[in-house]
Amino acid sequence: MIIVRIAGGLGNQMQQYALYRKLMVAGADRDVKLDTSWFDESAQKGVLAKRELELRFFKDIPLPECTRDERNSFLKRSVFTKALNKFVPGTSRIFEESKMYHPEVFELKDCYIEGYFACEKYYDDILPELQKLFVFPSHEDENMQRKNEELMQKMDSEKSVSIHIRRGDYLDPENAALFGNISTDEYYERAIKYFLDKYEDAHFYIFTNDPEYARQKYSDTDKFTVVTNNTGRNSLLDIELMSHCMGNICANSTFSFWGARLNSRSDREFVRTFRMRNNQECDPEKMHEYWKGWILIDRDGKII
Repeated sequence: MIIVRIAGGLGNQMQQYALYRKLMVAGADRDVKLDTSWFDESAQKGVLAKRELELRFFKDIPLPECTRDERNSFLKRSVFTKALNKFVPGTSRIFEESKMYHPEVFELKDCYIEGYFACEKYYDDILPELQKLFVFPSHEDENMQRKNEELMQKMDSEKSVSIHIRRGDYLDPENAALFGNISTDEYYERAIKYFLDKYEDAHFYIFTNDPEYARQKYSDTDKFTVVTNNTGRNSLLDIELMSHCMGNICANSTFSFWGARLNSRSDREFVRTFRMRNNQECDPEKMHEYWKGWILIDRDGKII
């Protein structure tokens, strides 16, 4: 049996789910399940930024969850077993992500898998399947749902480009050290210029958790629209809106990665930051292998 742990925010949940689907495709002889216990009330007591299992919001998405006994068969280890696993890593039945891409994950047969698995290479070949699986719900407010539908129709008919700007929690000191100074002004300026050089009539739709900042920063309403239709439980609908844009300018955030990944337009183009985290070593050749077709721009505004 293979068990994939689901944890973190929606973007991470979608990545872990994507790996689960790829493992199913890569090994039909394996029983692959999900561990969602990270979202149990008892487990969330120790989590600073509490989350819920937002995967459940997608319509009719299959979520084959493991039982407690199945989970414990991997995680409940004796002192001897823990010591053995530490000194002889090959004996461990727990796989923990430790680098950007682990090709060996597809060879695992009996293992509990932990990680975020942001690398596009894990599941880029099954994105058409994932686009069908991640069916978005309707907005809880019928008027907002109607506005979303009208906006998607407009995006579909023009050279629309989404811009995701993540501030809020990324400005907290502990997060800023890890994620700050990556999606810089220089990064966004170069990404916007990339599209304007190709399409003079491009219109940019801004998705952010700091709309006031965005309105001040991008005040030209002829070129920029700050989207504020979706908040709280309805926030995931921003991913659906982003997926209708021709171009996607992502923050170093898995939330906007999925706006691009679910984009099925024939003229689509994706832009992302060269780095995801400040403690991450990135080799340009490897990054282009791991993120095929994506435009990579560094913090200084240079296309890599």
